[in-house]
Amino acid sequence: MALEKKEITGSMEVGELGAISVRTDTVITDDGTEVSRAFHRKVVSPGDDVSGEDARVQAVANAVWTTEVVEAWNAAQAESEVSE
Repeated sequence: MALEKKEITGSMEVGELGAISVRTDTVITDDGTEVSRAFHRKVVSPGDDVSGEDARVQAVANAVWTTEVVEAWNAAQAESEVSE
């Protein structure tokens, strides 16, 4: 009986302003048979440091987060803070 725990990027979705919603799956297998799967979700915002993220998340961020996208994100955040 060999239990193994893996964390994988299950899915990603890019929002209108460039934020990346990431679902991480924690999968536990016993001799190759999946016995458990749990999910964790988080959002990575344009301009965030993604160096510690999965390679797929880094690739999407590098492709989507142009200077214009990051500037638009920052402007939207500043506007949101003013309206609160």
